[in-house]
Amino acid sequence: MKVLRLLGLGLLILLAVPLAINALTYLNFDVHYSFLKLKQQAIATGWYLPAYYSHVLMAALILVIGIFQIHEEWRQRWPAVHRSLGKVYVFGILCLAAPGGFIMSFFIHRGPWVAASFILQCVSWTVSTYLALHYIRKGEIAQHRQWMWRSYSLTLAAITLRVYVFMSSWSLDLAHPTTYATIAWLSWVPNLLICEGYIRMKQKMDRLSN
Repeated sequence: MKVLRLLGLGLLILLAVPLAINALTYLNFDVHYSFLKLKQQAIATGWYLPAYYSHVLMAALILVIGIFQIHEEWRQRWPAVHRSLGKVYVFGILCLAAPGGFIMSFFIHRGPWVAASFILQCVSWTVSTYLALHYIRKGEIAQHRQWMWRSYSLTLAAITLRVYVFMSSWSLDLAHPTTYATIAWLSWVPNLLICEGYIRMKQKMDRLSN
């Protein structure tokens, strides 16, 4: 089990860190840089660009922060660091990344099912993160951890979306609304289901050990 956890952690770092570094290149604030070249009409509305920077730059940070937050040994060894990073994680999602992603959802223009997926993902992200904050304030550690796991599983949609896009781009037409809608839903719903399965399995193991 420990070997699997280490392999999973290594894979997560391997995927998350390059993605975060790439996102942080947008700190040049060039409105014609890379992906933004394709969104000039949305940028002209005045809504898209602030939302984009809020979402992308903050999500890059919380994606890496989350790795430290879910690692049990690191959390126990450095509780003060865990609390400080947790505040950045929660603030980043609730005040910047999730609202930014929500606004961006209205500028995708790939059909209603794609928009619905990203909107619901942002709502779920906000709710799960808020509940994690709510329970830690009440001192209910177990509930806090479970909701934080759910929150981070949704944060990881940044990785799974890009993995699915890369894998499917070789054989599928991503311009087709149904194809991209399928990828959009697959980027976060399975993450959440796997997380729920892990939480329930852990609860069962804890009951058996007591």
